[in-house]
Amino acid sequence: MAESKKFIVEIEKAKEAKDGKPSIGPVYRNAIVKDGFRPLPRSLESCWDSFCQSVEKYPNNQMLGEREMVDGKAGQYVWLTYKEVYDLVLAVGASVRSCGVTQGDKCGIYGANCMRWVVSMQACNAYGLYCVPLYDTLGAGAVEYIICHAEISIAFVEETKISELLKTFPSSEKYLKTTVSFGEVTQEQRQVAANFGTNIYSWSEFLLLGKSKKYDIPVKKKTDICTIMYTSGTTGDPKGVMISNESILSVISGVNHHLESINEEFSEADVFLSYLPLAHIFDRVIEELFISKGASIGFWHKDIKKLLDDIKELKPTVLCAVPRVLDKIYTGLTEKISSAGVVRQTLFNAAYAYKLHNMSKGYKHAEAAPKIDKLVFKKVREGLGGKLRLILSGAAPLSPNVETYLRVVTCAHVLQGYGLTETCAGSFVARPDELSMVATVGPPLPVVDICLESIPDMEYNALSSTSRGEICIRGKCLFSGYYKREDLTKEVMIDGWFHTGDVGEWQPDGSMKIIDRKKNIFKLSQGEYVSVENLEGIYSLASTIDSIWIYGSSYESFLVAVVNPNLDSLERWAEENKVDGDVSAICRDTRAIDYILGELTKTGKENKLKGFEFIKGVYLEPVPFDMERDLITPTYKKKRNKFLKYYQKPIEDMYKNTK
Repeated sequence: MAESKKFIVEIEKAKEAKDGKPSIGPVYRNAIVKDGFRPLPRSLESCWDSFCQSVEKYPNNQMLGEREMVDGKAGQYVWLTYKEVYDLVLAVGASVRSCGVTQGDKCGIYGANCMRWVVSMQACNAYGLYCVPLYDTLGAGAVEYIICHAEISIAFVEETKISELLKTFPSSEKYLKTTVSFGEVTQEQRQVAANFGTNIYSWSEFLLLGKSKKYDIPVKKKTDICTIMYTSGTTGDPKGVMISNESILSVISGVNHHLESINEEFSEADVFLSYLPLAHIFDRVIEELFISKGASIGFWHKDIKKLLDDIKELKPTVLCAVPRVLDKIYTGLTEKISSAGVVRQTLFNAAYAYKLHNMSKGYKHAEAAPKIDKLVFKKVREGLGGKLRLILSGAAPLSPNVETYLRVVTCAHVLQGYGLTETCAGSFVARPDELSMVATVGPPLPVVDICLESIPDMEYNALSSTSRGEICIRGKCLFSGYYKREDLTKEVMIDGWFHTGDVGEWQPDGSMKIIDRKKNIFKLSQGEYVSVENLEGIYSLASTIDSIWIYGSSYESFLVAVVNPNLDSLERWAEENKVDGDVSAICRDTRAIDYILGELTKTGKENKLKGFEFIKGVYLEPVPFDMERDLITPTYKKKRNKFLKYYQKPIEDMYKNTK
């Protein structure tokens, strides 16, 4: 019976290859919208309208909460209501306006998620400013680049990031006229700001600026840009993805429609833990969604090691995570079980097997083993606050064994989703209680059309019986283009379709499985993008190596590499360090491996690479990469999939031994 389920419908026929263009598979959409997408309510033009409706409906609901710090320890959550946040947003907005900042101007926000981040974001929503998150994981010069490229005139900044922001002067002094700290400002910082003719305020000082002034809230339209989110490209500078009010509202509408169809919709009773960066689209959209429902958002206290402590204190009902966080939860649970003694371990494993068996037969997780849930899995549930009903994983693939395990023991739905900044986060999401969807990202959200485009070079055919190809997305949730980069927009937006660069494979039930990447850029398990060609160029600067192939997996958090060492310098080093044997023997010697790894690390540091861009494991290959083994093309381009096949064993060993 389960086999016959199909969650998508075909709305346009496939197209054969023609005029040098590749073939395109049929266009599909979610079966619940086969007759058309649900229109947005007339009363909604912007994210600000959405917030105002919640303030009207739920003025006294807890909206934003942070933990009180008592003697350096995090205590209870202290809350602001929807009405209190609304009043604070208007006060911040009036101060922003009093600095001469008006609709359509750019406002930067820089720092970890907190109440004041969301208040600043809502002030942008209210006064029609483009909210531009600033974040440093894009590399040392990224903050400076974004301020200048987006022409940011005012920035809200976490206290600990002010010194970073001030380093962007003098480049940014032409644009950045006002800086507002989420906390205090030191005398020294005031001096630096004054030298560059910019005003800097503590949070409390800033609120006084607009105190006696009144400003009208401008009219906003669906097509107005709400935020510009900068993302790392394959090469070159970060790209500013322009996202309109309509994009965000459409995705929210699609998620609501999806959840209603399975009786899982969010409500004002929901509680969400905010810790994934608001500078990324995934968290931003989810928080806008919870705000539209009158739900509560509690913030972490900025220490990933104590995230579980925040979870226990907040008792969230919904958790958004990246695989790296869920891997940690999984490892923590499995270690606890294995150290609990033979009897308890045997009992737990038997309970796990029994519940999984029932879920595989098609039982919903809540009905698969209710007694066992109460007796055995209750502890796991309590460790996650006791109220968790939904765990959403995005940003990179979650390994199937972790996903299955968490689906069984957390007594919550564990769902993978897929989307990009350019598609406003949600494009696909798996369905609860469908065990066959493990390792897929589920069917399309009821807000997009999807087709696959063949990639002949990579031998992916969208018209074959198992349809594979580049995932292309169409819908109202798409971005409005790359800021000031019409050329790049045209490369990815063709005839209304956004080309994702990711390779997908349709499953029989209409779920999508992500199987490859069209370009040589990939994500690590913590969700960071890595551009390998770029890094290979940097590491090639090390004089001790002749050639390097770097590999990273979205199931792993670090990079490994296969290296052709420079044989002259390696033999010289071996002689000096009394390492005997021929070249092959030297390449297997752990001292030689450590030496080359050290040289690569030095090069990485000299070039100011980010932590996740450092190579953590190396395999030394004395034979140069060649055409005989089909590793390179006649023009010396690396055939990455051939490298992966050829060096599969060393790669597996490096990942095993480096942990």
